[in-house]
Amino acid sequence: MPAFVVASWSDHGLHTRGTIEAWRRIASSQKWLEIHGQKKWANYYRPESREKQAAFFDHFLKGRDTGVQDWPPVLIEVRESAHRSTKRSESDWPLERTSYVSLHLDAANKSLVPEPPAAEAQVAYDPREPAGEAVFDHCFEENTELTGYMKLKLWVEAVESEDMDLFVGVQKLDTRGKPVGFNFYAFYDNGPAALGWLRASHRALDPDRSTPWQPVHTHLREDLLVAGEVVPVEIEIWPSSTLFRAGETLRVVVKGMDIYREALPSLPFARHEDLRNQGSHVVHAGGRYDSHLLVPAVQPR
Repeated sequence: MPAFVVASWSDHGLHTRGTIEAWRRIASSQKWLEIHGQKKWANYYRPESREKQAAFFDHFLKGRDTGVQDWPPVLIEVRESAHRSTKRSESDWPLERTSYVSLHLDAANKSLVPEPPAAEAQVAYDPREPAGEAVFDHCFEENTELTGYMKLKLWVEAVESEDMDLFVGVQKLDTRGKPVGFNFYAFYDNGPAALGWLRASHRALDPDRSTPWQPVHTHLREDLLVAGEVVPVEIEIWPSSTLFRAGETLRVVVKGMDIYREALPSLPFARHEDLRNQGSHVVHAGGRYDSHLLVPAVQPR
C-alpha cells in the first residue's frame, strides 16, 4: 500500500512518535516521510501541502504522472527556532550518518560534559512543586545538528516513595542564555526542542525491540522502588531535529510533572495529572552512576 506520511516535531506528547514509528513499520517500498516543525494544522492547509497531497492521490488513484516517484524518501525540517529552519532531503530514517554522542551529567556543576565525572554527586528536588527540577546545561563550541532520537539514562532514588514520575524536556538557549522557543502543538511557539517521560516502576526494557538510542519499555509489570535503592532508568526522548550554533546551549530539565503546563484561554493542552510523586527525587551522577544524555549528532554530507 503506497503511503505518504507527514509528521511534525511540534507534536511531542501527541502524535510525533506514533506517526514516525508507523512509517518505519510500513512494509511497502513506496512510502514517503515528511517531518516538519510547524504548527500542524497550519502546515496541513498550506497551498503547497494540499498540492502535494493531490499529487500523491492523483498518481496512485488516477494513474497520472505527477512526479511522486521522484520525491525523496524522507524530507525533514531542521529547526533553529519556531521561525527559522531549513528543509532537507534524506534517503533514510533514522539517518545513517548519525553519530551518537554521550553527554554525561555532572551533578556537582549542573552541566553536561563529554567525559564521565570521576566523583559521585547528586541533585535533589521536590517533584510536587512547580519550581522543583534538576537542570543540566551543555554549551556547544561548534555548530552541531541533533537529528533523530535521544535517550536520557538516569540513576534515580525516590525518598519517602515507592515510585516516581519523571518528565524530561530538552530546550535550547541562545548565546545570551535566553530560551529559544519552538512550535508546540497547533497553537504555541514557545515549546521545547523535545520531550520524554517515564514512570520509574515501568523501567523494564524490551531487549528485542530496544536499541542503544531508543529504549522500548514492556509496560507488563510494575517494579516498585525500595527505600534507599538507586536504580537506572532509560527515558526515550521523542525524535526531533534542532541545529545548535556555536555558543548556544542545550538544556535538560528533569521534573516530577509536565514541564509545559500553561495553555492559552479556551485552547486544548495535554497534561499528566495522575501522578505518584511523594517526598523528593534524587538524581545520582558520576563515579558508579553513568547518568548521561545520548544525542544524535549528524555530520554534513
